Order: sequence, then C-alpha cells, then structure tokens
Amino acid sequence: MTRTNLLRHRGDIGDDKVGFIELFFDLVFVFAIAQLSHLLLHDLTPIGALKTLMLFLIVWWVWICTTWATNFLSTDSLPVRFMLFAAMLFGLLMSTSIPDAFGGRALPFAIGVAALQVGRTAFLAFALRQGGQMPQYRNFVRIGIWFAIAAIFWIAGALADPETRLYLWGGALVAELATAFIGFWLPGLGRSTTRDWSVSGEHMAERCGLFVIIALGEAVMIAGATFTELAWTTPHTLAFLAAVIAAIAMWWIYFNIGAERAAHHFAHSEDPGALARTAYTYIHMPLVAGIVAMAVAVELALAHPQGHMEPAMRWTACGAAFLFIGGNTLFKRATAGWFPLSHLAGLAIAVALFLAAPGLTPLQMIVAVAALLVTVATWETVSLRGTADRA
Repeated sequence: MTRTNLLRHRGDIGDDKVGFIELFFDLVFVFAIAQLSHLLLHDLTPIGALKTLMLFLIVWWVWICTTWATNFLSTDSLPVRFMLFAAMLFGLLMSTSIPDAFGGRALPFAIGVAALQVGRTAFLAFALRQGGQMPQYRNFVRIGIWFAIAAIFWIAGALADPETRLYLWGGALVAELATAFIGFWLPGLGRSTTRDWSVSGEHMAERCGLFVIIALGEAVMIAGATFTELAWTTPHTLAFLAAVIAAIAMWWIYFNIGAERAAHHFAHSEDPGALARTAYTYIHMPLVAGIVAMAVAVELALAHPQGHMEPAMRWTACGAAFLFIGGNTLFKRATAGWFPLSHLAGLAIAVALFLAAPGLTPLQMIVAVAALLVTVATWETVSLRGTADRA
C-alpha cells in the first residue's frame, strides 16, 4: 500500500473535498447527539449534567480525531473505506451505550471509544509511514501512545464502581484532550509543534460545518417529534415556532458570515495546524454543546409551556444561548482577529435572561432566547454591511 492509494494528494483539484463515506460515517454521530440530548433530559441534575458533559466531550473528540485522520487519508482508497466502516461499528457500540454508560453498559462504551481511537490512529500512522511523511508519522505515533494510555483509563473505569469511574474517565479525557497543548510530548520521542501539523483548511472547515448541521438538524428533529405528539394548542405551537426560529438563527450566526470567512482565513494561515487545533478542535466544543442544550430546553418548554420556571429550564435555555454565542465569539476571534460586538451584547443579554428567569414561564423563556439569537444574527448581518467587516 503506497501513498497513491492511502493518502490525499494535496493540491489536486477537488482532493480536499469531503468524501461521501465521511458523510455516511457522520450518521453514527447523528444518533450520538440524540442520545446525549435524551440522557440530559432524563437526568436534569448537577451530576447528570456532569456525566452528559463528559460523554459529550468524548463523542466530540472521537469525531474530530476522525476528521483529523481523514484530512490526511484518501477516502477513495479501499483500505481507508474499510477502516471507516470499522470505525462506524465501534462508534455505534459507543453511541448505543450512552444511555447507560455510567451503569451496565460502561464496558461496551469504553471498548468502543478505546478501539476506535487506538485503531484509527494506528492505521493513520501506518499510512503516513508508507507514504514517507515521517514528521507526521512520528506525531501520530505519539498520539497513538497517548490514546493507548487513555484506553487503560477507559477500560479500568468501566470495570470500577460508578464513583471511581468518574475519576478514571476524567483521567482518560485529560490524556486525550489536553495533550495537544504539550505537542503530545513523550519521553524519548519529544514533541511536535503546530507547524508540523500539515492540514487542509478547506476539508477541516467543511467537516466542522457539517457537524454543526448535524447538531442543528437533530435539535429540529427532536422539536418536531415532540410537537407531533402534543395537542396543537396555542402555547405548544408558539413554543415549537420559537424552537424552529432559534435553530434558524443559530444557523445564521454560524454560517452566514463566520464559517466562510474562517475557511478563507484558514486556507491562507501561516500556521494552519494551530488554527485547526484552537478554532476547530477546541472552540467548537461549547458551540455544539450549546445546540445540544437548546434541544433539551425546547423539549422542556414544549412539555410545560405555561408551567413554573424550573431550574433545569433556566439553566438549559440560558446556558444554551451563552454556550452557542460564546463559542461563536471565540471562533470569530480566532479566525477574524476581534470579538464581535453583537456577540458580546448577546452574552450580556443571556446573563440578564438568566437573572430574570424566575419571573418567566418556559414559553416566555424559549421565545426570549429565540429573540436573543435573532437579534445577534440581525445585528451582525446589518453591521457588516457598513463597518468594514467588524460586527
């Protein structure tokens, strides 16, 4: 197997485009996002939120690491396609285990994560070595070793009692998420720098944009499925319309200006590896988490639109707006060089909404959050028409 049939040929027309098999692979994560939303909805406690956050982080990390891999690999290659099919199977094992990952399905969840992370990285390291890309090969050997260390924590946590599992899986997350900031340093193997991470900006930007679409699509589907089962009263209808408008506004905030501008900046960056790590690998975490939280808030609002403002509704609705707007704020700061005033104002309003929440009904809250997102989207769009690209 040579570079010809395993690695992308950078610079060829169309070679940096997302392959259809990558979209097929993403179907696993459509399911995973739905699982995370339902998990949080059924355990709206601080410990439930912590568990959902941990599972969300590893789901995102598995997906983004696969995106890094396919950034180098040719998805037209038969071995690469079989690798992704295998990754889908382990991804499904992970996703189907999410509802009881801290209970009876801890071991299947851990096996799915560990096998996917270690196996995919080993395949990529082999492909890079065969292709003669030794700096990249050494980097992914380091990454593979860190993932193997994390795998020990995943499996040990699955075999431990639930309380110990939280700590062991927390260690696994640190081993996976934080080591990029030290260049995956290992004794005897040294470390890499972001300038060693030769990535395709076009491919990375498109992949992350598609994941945002996945999350938004799942939020709309959950709202639609819930609304279908309810009596179509005026409060329920208004809550559903607010949910759809909120999803549209989220799409507008991310895609109307920021995504395309970021992709252009990425393509011309002097250090694309650093931008891929910061803007796409890490900053997208709160952004996508905000969409997941919004799906939960919508379900709560649809269930009892005129009920009392419960703490869960307050935290998920305001938290969703804060996370999504905050993630976009950091994303646009990283890719455009400034903090958008429209977004900073949106963050302040989200905090004000949280403080005013006890006096609102769930319907009023979801309408207010939708109005906030529409305001941010409109402000940025109008501002960019007359202020030299500085909303």
